[in-house]
Amino acid sequence: MAKEGKKKSGTSTRAWEAPASQLLRVGSDFSIGSFDAAATPGWSGGEKAALKRMKKVGEELSELQERLFAEGKHGGTRSVLLVLQGMDTAGKGGIVRHVVGMVDPQGVHHRSFGVPTEEERSHHYLWRIRNALPKPGKIGVFDRSQYEDVLVVRVNRLVDGDPWPERFGEINDFEREVAESGTVIVKCAMLVSPDEQLRRLEERLARLDKHWKYNPGDLDERENWDAYMAAYEDAIRNTSTDWAPWHAIPADNKWFARLAVSELLLEALQGLELGWPAADFDVAAEQSRIAAAKDAARRGVPSMRLQG
Repeated sequence: MAKEGKKKSGTSTRAWEAPASQLLRVGSDFSIGSFDAAATPGWSGGEKAALKRMKKVGEELSELQERLFAEGKHGGTRSVLLVLQGMDTAGKGGIVRHVVGMVDPQGVHHRSFGVPTEEERSHHYLWRIRNALPKPGKIGVFDRSQYEDVLVVRVNRLVDGDPWPERFGEINDFEREVAESGTVIVKCAMLVSPDEQLRRLEERLARLDKHWKYNPGDLDERENWDAYMAAYEDAIRNTSTDWAPWHAIPADNKWFARLAVSELLLEALQGLELGWPAADFDVAAEQSRIAAAKDAARRGVPSMRLQG
């Protein structure tokens, strides 16, 4: 983590045409059908420049995360929640390793949402989400999220009727409550093309070190690709709000997806205008005690409890 006296890095964004949050935020007319998953919107620097930029972003993320963590330790109420939603192989795990991995893990709360447990199924679908929200001072990371219940559940027809408009409203209200409590929500839809997904599945089978990541069910889910894309489009259009906007991340190029999410996370932390908590003790008195301890050590005086 960064030292107390370290100044903000002032990292350059010259290769970006505009802030990533503006370039990637979806509008009410968002269309997956016209979305290019291989694009690099707003970035003109190429992969090599992106890797260099990410290193600089990581330095600033590290300091800002430490400030957030310190604030939480001293009574602060703010946190950040990064939501990663996408099809299998979209790169969600890579974001966790290569982006979130640039900060101190003690300040991160990571949660993956798979098939609900028996206990989770006995509650409202948002119950398990609420229980996993980041505490003050933390960066929360959701690998999949509350949106499983308007995507997977919808495509596989696991509930009757047409509850989706109601669920969109419930999610919007829930996210508003979370945002008003002091959590900045950064939602990223990791959108990979079907051809790239198939290539990545093939790679998993071709490499022994990737077999553990392969799930035969992923191929079965591909048969519902169009239904999934329609569900994603509907969910994104109806749950992108001022307090929790969606960002569409072209995920065919892993390097760009990681860069884009790192920039969004950095912007979220910068927006908090984080400082360092003021000392809740007498700094001068403690400096005097340290000086006395050093003097005693030089003179070979046995260790003793120093009086303040």
